[in-house]
Amino acid sequence: MKEINRQKPILVTGGTGYIASWIIKLLLEKGLDVRATVRDKSKSEKFKHLIEIAENSNGKFTIFEADLLKVGSFQEAMVDCELVFHTASPFMISGIKDAQKQLIEPALNGTRNVLNSAKENKSVKRIVLTASVVSMHGDAVDMQDTENGIFTDKDWNTTSTATHRPYSYSKTIAEKEAWKIAKTQNQFDLVTVHPGFVLGASLTKRKDSVSIDFMISLLNGKLKTGVPNLTLGIVDVRDLAKVHVAAAFNPEAEGRYIASAGSSTMLELANILQKKYLTKFKIPKMQLPKIMLYLFGPLQGFSWKYVSRNIGLPLKFDNSKSIKELGISYRPIEETVLDHAEQVIRDGLV
Repeated sequence: MKEINRQKPILVTGGTGYIASWIIKLLLEKGLDVRATVRDKSKSEKFKHLIEIAENSNGKFTIFEADLLKVGSFQEAMVDCELVFHTASPFMISGIKDAQKQLIEPALNGTRNVLNSAKENKSVKRIVLTASVVSMHGDAVDMQDTENGIFTDKDWNTTSTATHRPYSYSKTIAEKEAWKIAKTQNQFDLVTVHPGFVLGASLTKRKDSVSIDFMISLLNGKLKTGVPNLTLGIVDVRDLAKVHVAAAFNPEAEGRYIASAGSSTMLELANILQKKYLTKFKIPKMQLPKIMLYLFGPLQGFSWKYVSRNIGLPLKFDNSKSIKELGISYRPIEETVLDHAEQVIRDGLV
């Protein structure tokens, strides 16, 4: 694997995102030269927090404009970069009207765009791609077909489609495309990072994130009648940023890395909040019976197929590769949940 020259600029795509913001913060705190791409430079309020972080660090920070669907738009930002973090990809699990346009095309064509630009910029030595555990599994029931009853970096999602779990499908085909392109050259290494469901304090007050909206919904009464018996692999956004940076600078890092602190049901996450906040917020106290999800789930975007293949079923991920090879120590899920809740409360989001 290739050593990265820390004097060279580093590119982070999708720079204003929840995950990307923490990656940029870590890089700037190390005094590095960081470039970030955004879709529209005129919307400066979206990256104001990054400017402030840069001003309080020893690093250098530059904003570039680029669009996932515009071929060649990442070229300028990538000039002289040896390291590229590709985090930009839409994350939606509900309210999807056109999966092809909203999820699949941006994920797939964006990955092609960034990696093909890297092939043309001969300086690039490594790309760290933000993938997801959903490119390793489609539904919780798929775990029954794994070798040891746990999903590992060797597994691939074979059950998601454009109509069933389209977000998972978009991440799977985008990652496969990335590996396909990477194998056509020997200029740069590709490393993929696969987070579970990301929680933890955000660096902005934005609400337009599935993770932020989830935490707000646990507190504001939206889910007070109960939550599905759904298990999620959880990772703290701060730990996830560390996985990305370790994968970038460790010359021995290779392949796919699962980033997960462990698994929790939605009710277990709610119970963590309940213990601290008691009656201050309308936190869910019960699980919804599976029959209710069959009856009313479709109105909330839960198909019968989704309910039968995920509700009430365990979900486990093997994070040992990230611990052994990257030296990651994951913080407890309880700490992640409480820090996230404190952030949304402090920022007046609930």
